[in-house]
Amino acid sequence: MSWIRTIDAATVEGPEVLGAKAHGLALMHRLGLPVPPAVVVVVEACREYLRGGKFPDGLRDELADAVAGLGARRVSVRSGAAVSMPGMMDTILALEPTEEAVEAAVAAVFDSWNAPRARTYRDLNALPHDLGTAVIVQAMVFGDRDDRSGTGIAFSRDPNTGAPEPYGDVLFGHQGEDVVSGRTRTLPLQALAERKPGVWDGLVAALHRIEDHYRDACYTEFTFESGELWLLQTRPGRFTGAAAVRLAVDLAEEGAITRHEALLRVSPGHVKLARTPRIAGDHEVIGRGIGACPGVASGRIATTVEEAIRMAPDGPVILMRPETSPHDMSGLAVAAGIVTERGGPASHAAVVARAMGKPAVVGVTGLDAAQGELVTIDGTSGVVVRGLAPAVADAAADHLERLLAWADDASGDRTPRGEAERLAAAREALRR
Repeated sequence: MSWIRTIDAATVEGPEVLGAKAHGLALMHRLGLPVPPAVVVVVEACREYLRGGKFPDGLRDELADAVAGLGARRVSVRSGAAVSMPGMMDTILALEPTEEAVEAAVAAVFDSWNAPRARTYRDLNALPHDLGTAVIVQAMVFGDRDDRSGTGIAFSRDPNTGAPEPYGDVLFGHQGEDVVSGRTRTLPLQALAERKPGVWDGLVAALHRIEDHYRDACYTEFTFESGELWLLQTRPGRFTGAAAVRLAVDLAEEGAITRHEALLRVSPGHVKLARTPRIAGDHEVIGRGIGACPGVASGRIATTVEEAIRMAPDGPVILMRPETSPHDMSGLAVAAGIVTERGGPASHAAVVARAMGKPAVVGVTGLDAAQGELVTIDGTSGVVVRGLAPAVADAAADHLERLLAWADDASGDRTPRGEAERLAAAREALRR
């Protein structure tokens, strides 16, 4: 068995072999988009390593030959499971691609599959512990190379509302981990259009091309080095709530999917969240930031993971940190909502909050609150208020009403039984 694939050859195997991240890289390469050269250690190699505690026979030789073929002075070594586990496993950057170093790095990523934070994430998301991860070894590109370099993340549409406009973060003169960690205050993605219009045009064109392939919104990580755009990761956008409703309706009206497909893409759970709750009335605002995940949550402030775990049995907790990292997963799991002082819509806190469906506010400035104090956060407007504040749901939006009409039109004897039952459930959720 061959344990290695190159991105330019990995065009037919699925994420169960390549992992989701490498599958996205192969897709972008196939679409003719700029992707740094990379090789993939397949998922089965990780399973063999975890079962036997050592590399499977032949992997070392294959890995040495494949990495030599990259011709890179520095490489990154990243995990890539079939199902996204954001930040839960190790990443090694700017590694000198010697045989020994690439082997300490691949083994470290394999070992991190069973790190406590990774196991906690899988438990929370009902993911099998024997799934395993692929490993991507990729030529590095540097967003901190010079004043014409930078990095960022981009959604093809707004993940909070579904609006058809690019959305995300950008940092000039930085590497990608600075965007994700939340340690550095990011700029809105539109700043790229103002400062590097050529890079912006290339990015927007790439987003359209990927979206056309997926027939869905997409999420993409990118770096530009000395004015040259490189794409590092992509996947479908995975919108929820009101954003999922608007996205499905817009895609149907644009002709990308049928109305029937739009109905099947919106689950009853999405519909229940489609009327976005907001804080009702006037309250003392003690902090303002960026709404990273819609919703309203009230609870007592916990400033450490340990305090969040201790306090959670006695009532809702708002985890409030300078920024979060994968080491905070146990605290994020018990929190009703999340607040960070730093970071933007692509920070670790924002990504995990959206994955968990928990209200979150990031990049909060001037916060005036203390451990144990009762606060309410609004993950849409980005405000934090003192005390317990009631929430009110938005009136049904136009997109929701259109979807309801399509659900009524789609019922009938010609619909296959399984799909008819699902449509009926969606209609009932919509009516509620």
